[in-house]
Amino acid sequence: MPPESMTPTAADPSADPTRIHNIGYRRYDGPRLGRSYARLSLFSQSLRGAYGLGRSAKSKVLPMLLFAVMCLPAGIIVSVAVATDMKDLPLEYTRYAIYLQAVIGLYLAAQAPQSVSRDLRFRTVPLYFSRPIERVDYVAAKYAAMASALFLLTAAPLVILYAGALLAKLDFADQTKGFGQGLASVAVLSVLFAGIGLVVAALTPRRGFGVAAVIAVMTISYGAVSTVQAIAWEQGNQDAIGWLGLFSPVTLVDGVQSLFLGADSAFPGAEGPSGALAGIVYPAVVLGLIAGSYALLMRRYRKVGL
Repeated sequence: MPPESMTPTAADPSADPTRIHNIGYRRYDGPRLGRSYARLSLFSQSLRGAYGLGRSAKSKVLPMLLFAVMCLPAGIIVSVAVATDMKDLPLEYTRYAIYLQAVIGLYLAAQAPQSVSRDLRFRTVPLYFSRPIERVDYVAAKYAAMASALFLLTAAPLVILYAGALLAKLDFADQTKGFGQGLASVAVLSVLFAGIGLVVAALTPRRGFGVAAVIAVMTISYGAVSTVQAIAWEQGNQDAIGWLGLFSPVTLVDGVQSLFLGADSAFPGAEGPSGALAGIVYPAVVLGLIAGSYALLMRRYRKVGL
């Protein structure tokens, strides 16, 4: 073949613009873990983030400080009980979280927006849904992580109280019973507070607004209900005190544990809810708020996931 009849491609293979180069990409042939692993990973990441783990040192300061504040009174109580040979702890297990509800509210206000507001603000939610994870997985993982973080915050002081009570050689059966009742109480509190906090925080992508909104919901409702209860007590209307407790998350938990766990009520005059009707209404309201919070979160993420 004469040289002039040769095409550029035949003469010089590098001149072919369609040539494919092998740059080393390999197809993934490892295990595909699916939705359950993705859901567990999101739960773990959210739970760690609630205490600043895996984040900057600045992000760890507030949650760890609030955790220490929650545990400090328990340590003091234990020290006094051991040193003075007390016959019983000066504070019931079921009352601890109620007395420190302000610290719990601050923790919830700080961490609930951190859990959901950043994803909304930076529009990363659709990236989650582009993987083998669905809206129900995202909501369930975030809800479970926030509830677990609150449970760790509220259960740790009870563990300290229980260990100290055993060191002080208090009655084992009574302390074990009280410890179990306290864990049941803070479990209800954690699930209820987590739902309310996440719903309020998910309303805005601005973390600052979310923090203020959660504080307002938790603090204003408790202050208003406590004030009206005190007025009802001064006017001798004891029957209304128990029913007023339905309108605040803190007093709602207080009413549930006084009805079902035999705890002393923090209501004015210790006039907690009583009667068969209250025994139906209080748990119904708690379950309704938990289910409603979950439903509202699902509705919220139906739009942002698009």
